[in-house]
Amino acid sequence: MRLTLFWANAKFKSLFQDLCPLKPVNDLGRGFFVLTIFNNDQLYMKTTFNNWYDEKMRATDELSAETDRAEATLDAVSTIAIVGLSRTFHKDSQYVGRYLKNAGYQIIPVNPGADKILGQQAYPDLKSIPAEIDVVDVFLSPEHLSEAVDQAIELNPQPRAIWLQLGTGKHPEEAEKVAGSGIELYQNRCIKVDHQFLIRPKNSNYND
Repeated sequence: MRLTLFWANAKFKSLFQDLCPLKPVNDLGRGFFVLTIFNNDQLYMKTTFNNWYDEKMRATDELSAETDRAEATLDAVSTIAIVGLSRTFHKDSQYVGRYLKNAGYQIIPVNPGADKILGQQAYPDLKSIPAEIDVVDVFLSPEHLSEAVDQAIELNPQPRAIWLQLGTGKHPEEAEKVAGSGIELYQNRCIKVDHQFLIRPKNSNYND
């Protein structure tokens, strides 16, 4: 028997229960739950999650092409500025930031209320960052997205991509601003989930 400890919010717990209705999910509180997975279930679990991702992210030709672009981007970049990265351990932005850092990316926190987050120097805005940025990943409420997108476009050199995180919705006005700049725009996608399904399987340790 293998026990895997997850830190997740309610939507991820619900996802696991939907995919594995017969598996016991023990809630430990504070966002922790334990999913019991037997060794012979691991291949089934991997296949199930891959199928779920493909159904969601390759549902149309347009979405599939965007997913291919996301894979190429995540393969090529090294530095990701995370706008709205929280200092709070259990926030989604922190969870994603920790994952990206552990995956080998250089993360740059953007939070005007913090000096350091996840051991990295934090900056009040994108304009204050002295390093070149490959991707601007945005964790902000919809009413604050526009300023972050404007700052990202104004960076010199410009980033390869702007990533508006899952839950921020679709914003045609932001897409219009980015169009013609040469910057890729991803909307309402989770960069962590994309990395887990597109990049992580290429890692030789993935099957360990």
